[in-house]
Amino acid sequence: MRWRSFPLPLLLFSFLTLLVGRAAVSGFRICSYNVQKFNTMKAKNYRLIHTLTRIVSRCDICLLQDVFDPKGEAIKILLSSLNRYEHYSYRSVASEALGKSKEDMQQYVFIYRMQTVNVTDKYQYKGNEYFDRDPFVVQFQSKNTPIEKFILVPLHTNATLAVKEIDRLYDVFEDVSKKWNNTNVMFLGDFHASCAYLTRQDKKNIRLFTDSNFSWLIGDRVDTTVTDKTSCAYDRIVVYGQPFLKAIRPFSARVYNFAKEFKLSKTRVLEVSDHFPVEVRLKSSALLHQATPLLILFSISAVIQSMFSAL
Repeated sequence: MRWRSFPLPLLLFSFLTLLVGRAAVSGFRICSYNVQKFNTMKAKNYRLIHTLTRIVSRCDICLLQDVFDPKGEAIKILLSSLNRYEHYSYRSVASEALGKSKEDMQQYVFIYRMQTVNVTDKYQYKGNEYFDRDPFVVQFQSKNTPIEKFILVPLHTNATLAVKEIDRLYDVFEDVSKKWNNTNVMFLGDFHASCAYLTRQDKKNIRLFTDSNFSWLIGDRVDTTVTDKTSCAYDRIVVYGQPFLKAIRPFSARVYNFAKEFKLSKTRVLEVSDHFPVEVRLKSSALLHQATPLLILFSISAVIQSMFSAL
């Protein structure tokens, strides 16, 4: 008895089925990472950029903060590495350099997979009297998620002004949700929302805590820092409203400890940053969930039929 090779259409169909199945299982991942003074010099460190590529490549959207790259050279190196490393294609959308001092002009940078999401609009919020680095707001669209259109609002606070800056995110929410008629808003970034910078008493003065419509997905007792000297939930993810909350995969919000995942020394991890990334996964769209079991059944049936016909 000799088996014939499977027809090419069948192989392609099976491959597509596996891809759809993988998407349904993994969900849509949004990440946030303070990359600690990421500049061209750091980007030219091959070992560092390889580690960062592995981290960012896990995400459909990854927010990078503390980026010092006015000419875009560092992000260009990272994108080049990503586009070589993965079968996805990646793009970035970045803010202008933001800050109150010339020595500390940082950028917010979103890196995203072109195959799973696209940018529909962007908006540089202006609130210089409230923020050291005004949020650079971006609206994304993805058919792989139940909510499809959603708004990401990044914030890297001045640590000593964390309470006031986090509270002012409420005003940003009112502004952008009205601007785009969309309340599917997620706040993410290094808020310094822990330890000495934000106490339990301070929560009474922060509308994102007092308004129950906002859900904090990274808990107060989570440690988002690398060193043993600190154990603080500085980096956070917050969503508004039940529709967005229901679109989140339960218990998927977490710190991504890539030191354990990649089996790296603390020295290697600190080359990139003294923070760990945080992430959350959105559920796959209803259409994807419905299509996956049917595609799998069709694929199995086609494989079996091809095997018997080859006898």
